[in-house]
Amino acid sequence: MTNTFPQYRKYSNNKNYFKLINENEFIEISIIGSRIISHKHQVKIYPDRLFFNDLLECNNQIIISNAKEFDELLA
Repeated sequence: MTNTFPQYRKYSNNKNYFKLINENEFIEISIIGSRIISHKHQVKIYPDRLFFNDLLECNNQIIISNAKEFDELLA
C-alpha cells in the first residue's frame, strides 16, 4: 500500500504538529510557551524511521491533523 503525501499529524496535547512531506522528510512545529519553532527533519537513521512510522500509523498519543491547523501556526 502506498501513502499519499502530504499528511498531517499532531500530539494529542496540541504542542507538536507534523507535516509528512514524503517518506523521507517531515516538518515539525513545536509550541514551547509562547514560542513556535519549526524544524525540517530528514529520515535517515533507523530511530527516525521508527518515529516516522509512528506518525503515519498514529501511535503513541499521535492523532490526525489537517493542513489548516498546520498552516495557521506558520502564519
